[in-house]
Amino acid sequence: MNNQIDVIVIEDNELLRDSLKEAINKSSDINCKHTFSSGEAALDFIAKEELVPDIILLDIGLPGMNGIELIPELRKLSPSSKIIIITVHDDDENVFNAICAGASGYLLKDLSSEKILASIIEVMNGGAPMNMHIAKKVLNMFRDQNVKSNGYDLSEREKEILSLLIEGLSKKQIAEKIFLSHHTVDSHLRNIYAKLEVHSRSSAIGKAIREKLI
Repeated sequence: MNNQIDVIVIEDNELLRDSLKEAINKSSDINCKHTFSSGEAALDFIAKEELVPDIILLDIGLPGMNGIELIPELRKLSPSSKIIIITVHDDDENVFNAICAGASGYLLKDLSSEKILASIIEVMNGGAPMNMHIAKKVLNMFRDQNVKSNGYDLSEREKEILSLLIEGLSKKQIAEKIFLSHHTVDSHLRNIYAKLEVHSRSSAIGKAIREKLI
């Protein structure tokens, strides 16, 4: 039980909130003890109980503080937690803002519970799950703008790996796709993080999108 993935859900729709909790708790690998109907309630509880969940499933359209506004506050209280957006909103602005704020994944609510559970495990394994057309939106954000390296001196290989990170591929998937060893991919990632002055995958992706680095 100690190695289970600990998840909290922040969702104002009671039916969906309860169904997510039920689906999660049917898994032997994941558990959900706490759910919240608002961001403010979640922040208060996390601060009071010093809660450090592995994963936070977060809706965007919350009453009061919305999900995008909530991400940096959650990261302050629990910086090691991975945040997965789960929402009906698939417009460019919300996708862009969520990833820039530090979300590790972006899912739409029409996904099956099995795919949501698989996405939770994917994030814990270093992935960045997104619906396919969300990933395409993210890449199009780069193509539709004048892209530049902004003085970070990223090599072509590093740009390629950063682009694959944005697509949501895990380190293992990147290694297989571009025919490199896991060790070599790790080395490239360390160089990317050092050059961008970040310490995590989500921060690297957010910075790449904000500053149009690909």
